[in-house]
Amino acid sequence: MTILSRPPIARLVARSMQAGMALAAGPATRRAHARLPEYPRRTGALTVPTSYGPAHVTVHRPGGGAGSGPPAVYVNLHGGGFVLGWTEMDDPLCRALADEAGAVVLNVDYVVAPRHPFPAPPRQAHEIVRWVAAHGGEHGWDGSRLAVGGQSAGGALAAAAARLDLEAGEGLVGLQVLHYPPLDMTVHAGDKPSVVDRPLLRPWMGEVFNSSYLPDPATRGHRLASPAGPEDSGDLTGIAPALVIVAEHDILRDEGRRYARRLDGAGALAALHEVSDRDHGYDVVHDDAARETYRVIAEHVGRALPPRG
Repeated sequence: MTILSRPPIARLVARSMQAGMALAAGPATRRAHARLPEYPRRTGALTVPTSYGPAHVTVHRPGGGAGSGPPAVYVNLHGGGFVLGWTEMDDPLCRALADEAGAVVLNVDYVVAPRHPFPAPPRQAHEIVRWVAAHGGEHGWDGSRLAVGGQSAGGALAAAAARLDLEAGEGLVGLQVLHYPPLDMTVHAGDKPSVVDRPLLRPWMGEVFNSSYLPDPATRGHRLASPAGPEDSGDLTGIAPALVIVAEHDILRDEGRRYARRLDGAGALAALHEVSDRDHGYDVVHDDAARETYRVIAEHVGRALPPRG
């Protein structure tokens, strides 16, 4: 551990990272919009009311040939270590899923730390899922056919939203997609192994992200933060089926595998998909690998949320 593990210092660094991201957002957004050009942008905007403030959402709609009747809906939660809030990073994914799965994809700008530490982001994600399920008829999607998924931190929030859905007994989520998620916050990033010498996620990043998002170490084993950690032994029977995607070189690979085994034991593992020879966030920089994985996700969305007869 270093000085970055101290919450005041971590918050200061996190805010500096947020400021840097804001400065780079314009060019980075243009690059994201230019990627995977075979998938056109058909977007709108809406605002979802939550107890943590309004959540702004980019709505990606499928093409006109997507099928008859309202399409299924996919709630997407971006990555960024629970600290960075750049939704446009996931624009290529959202366009691909809208086109390949024929679903409405909602790219959510959820609250982030340090202003909104745990448990605000997972609880807001669940509120958004509930709202999306309830208001589909007003916006042109079928809220009874709903998936929630995310990349990195967003994958952890998708897992938490599915868990809260289970515990509420609502059964709103038909599929959860957990794409290289952090699922055990009880282990320091420097103690998570990788098969490469310099993995993308560095120990200092883990200290900043974890100490900003979970400033009280006692909360790091909480079921909504560490479902693959040793403290969570709750019954997952009945939780939404999960597609878990891990990358071979990612320091988060093993906890993704552990959680997949746990889901499998509860009869809730749709598939564990492993991406060979790639590290964390590979789909942001490798277009061909992104296309392959996005098609896998779209196939699972289509199978889990088939059109109504």
